[in-house]
Amino acid sequence: MFQGAAQLNLDAKGRLAIPARHRDALAAAGGGRLVLTAHPHRCLLLYPEPAWEPIRDKILAAPSFDPRSAAAKRVLVGNARPEEADSAGRILIAPELRDYANFEKQVWLVGMGSHFEIWSDAGWRRQHETAFEALASDVPPPGFEGMSL
Repeated sequence: MFQGAAQLNLDAKGRLAIPARHRDALAAAGGGRLVLTAHPHRCLLLYPEPAWEPIRDKILAAPSFDPRSAAAKRVLVGNARPEEADSAGRILIAPELRDYANFEKQVWLVGMGSHFEIWSDAGWRRQHETAFEALASDVPPPGFEGMSL
């Protein structure tokens, strides 16, 4: 399970070094095969390939004539790229995906259980503020009723 956030730097070629604490788990979960894709919130998603496949299949099963379903297919499946980490544990983020997510040098790798989100520094900071504002209410979000921390 992937959790936690790490601020990382892209190198001059657009490669992202996966932190050592996640490399082995990613390799074990995907046999070294990864999928990188765009998310409608302007971040990227990084999945071990076996975790991505059922999600991809569910997305593709949605009706193509519905504009929102078609848009989700284009963003999520249309941008999906198979990736493998190199011997140094780096993955190449294609220029078009870096542009889509507004990446500069600093990015955030955020564990989301079965996968990672990869955010631009500015995008992560905006998302964090939005999350804090949304959670400031006394009403718990759906699925969190009765939960205490």
